[in-house]
Amino acid sequence: MINGILGIKIGMTQLFEKDGTVVPATVIKAGPCVVVQKKTAAHDGYDAVQLGLVEFVSGRRVNKAMQGHFKKAKVSPARFLREFRLPNSSEAAQVGQKILVDQFAPSDLVDVSGVSKGKGFAGLVKRHHFRGGAATHGSMFHRAPGSIGSSAFPSRVFKGMRAAGHMGQDNVTARNLRVVKVDLDQNLLLVEGAVPGANGGYVVVRKKTS
Repeated sequence: MINGILGIKIGMTQLFEKDGTVVPATVIKAGPCVVVQKKTAAHDGYDAVQLGLVEFVSGRRVNKAMQGHFKKAKVSPARFLREFRLPNSSEAAQVGQKILVDQFAPSDLVDVSGVSKGKGFAGLVKRHHFRGGAATHGSMFHRAPGSIGSSAFPSRVFKGMRAAGHMGQDNVTARNLRVVKVDLDQNLLLVEGAVPGANGGYVVVRKKTS
């Protein structure tokens, strides 16, 4: 069984529980997806299926290698593809089968993965939450990094030193989010809390299994 689906982050909203509690929720357009490829341990070394998110993709946007890939599966081209591992290949869906949001139900726990928002070049205080120096009394040390190593020995900067640089656009996973609502007619999945990425970004939703 495929315990997951691909989707697009729509945005955030809020729902009200029966007792009046306000629940912040993220709306995800989850699927429909189609099985593009099936992998087996005998042929590929592991059991998995490759899902593609069903959406319009211009033929000019697909190179010849991917055109052959989709033609072999007899499915329309997809822009967003991801693999889902399976414990047993016999449980896998067949190529061309549709995967819908009906596999989820309220109160299910899911992990949502996406690419976080890009922040561009950021300094130490914003990127790594450095405290910074004094702001008054003639201080000349405000948002500088401070010492990054000794000059005599080892006369170099160790790898992994926290420094200013590109912030964001990382693969991030929000874990154990509760499903609060499932809309089968519009393929919508509402999960409690925030998920990584900007509105309109692709996300991968994986159901937690006991």
